[in-house]
Amino acid sequence: MIDRLTLVNFKAFRRLELPLGPLTLLTGLNSSGKSSVLQALALLRQSFENTRSAGSARGLLLNGDLVELGSARDVLHDDFGPADDLLDADTPVVGLVAEAGRAFRFVGLYDPEEPDEDLMETRVPRPLPEFLALPFQYLHADRITPAVTYPRSRQVAIDREFLGVRGEHTVNYLRHYGEREVPDGPLRHSGASSPQLRDQTVAWMQELCPGVNLQASAIEGTDSVRLSYGFGGTAGINASRRRRPTNVGFGLTYALPIVVACLTAVPGSLILLENPEAHLHPKGQSRMAALIAAGAACGAQLVVETHSDHVLNGVRLAVKRGILRPDDTVIHFFRGDGSGAEVISPRVDKDGMLAQWPEGFFDEWENSLDQLLD
Repeated sequence: MIDRLTLVNFKAFRRLELPLGPLTLLTGLNSSGKSSVLQALALLRQSFENTRSAGSARGLLLNGDLVELGSARDVLHDDFGPADDLLDADTPVVGLVAEAGRAFRFVGLYDPEEPDEDLMETRVPRPLPEFLALPFQYLHADRITPAVTYPRSRQVAIDREFLGVRGEHTVNYLRHYGEREVPDGPLRHSGASSPQLRDQTVAWMQELCPGVNLQASAIEGTDSVRLSYGFGGTAGINASRRRRPTNVGFGLTYALPIVVACLTAVPGSLILLENPEAHLHPKGQSRMAALIAAGAACGAQLVVETHSDHVLNGVRLAVKRGILRPDDTVIHFFRGDGSGAEVISPRVDKDGMLAQWPEGFFDEWENSLDQLLD
């Protein structure tokens, strides 16, 4: 598990030292640097997961299947500074330091002669850290939307067991691994008809939309799979009819990859989530937070970017109910002006209360209420 991430001359940060926990929430205004934290973790995975056991690594691969960061000039902080503690070099450097038992330093060299290259020569630690080879999921804020079919890729969904950054391989993953059991523990939904992934997914999806069920099936003779929904609890002539995602609310399909990603959580896995609350009603957002907390309680590490006070409060409730320990929950509030960022980290106590509530931190409801009552 990564205990601390340090970013040096990376995007919005000249230097940022960020403690991480089993569950880390990144909150704050837009363009304050939250996504850069997730991108840094994904960049390491993208660059080095396939070279962990090899004798050499190519370097920081800025554009790939996880993140597309542009060129070296795009990732180097505008007001970059010296990083002698990482590398004594004549050229500017971008540093990513992940502490997991010990500090693993990845230092990318900026070549002023080739600023538009998307591969940075890199000094890497030996051996490479174990977390680069452990189970991993990363879901962008831009996820799959309702469609008639979804891709059927054995290499991604089955061999790599990866859902895709948009969750585009979720349906095929469910089709293939639907009978895999979710381990006994906080993730296993007590209301599911079995411990199998398929039934556990349905049970958690019913927290978002009561009565819903789903099926994932291959389309014979094609490289596509089909997702359909049912609403068995409804009355009338259409109660048993399967429905295409295009004829069902947008939020269900958008949330499905998040649910499945959390249910893949195993000890040591790393799961990065952007805006899991998107297109969900407040109760659904709170229940999504309960699922995320359950994933962390199972030994996985989840780093979550969120704009939702319902997600925040759902995590606080998980602490109060003893699902997560206070020390397992880290909250970071990013406050920036587009050129830099200040990070404030309110501590959670055992009752789910916060030690501080900085200005701008999920206080808009109170601000609006004050104006209504004025």
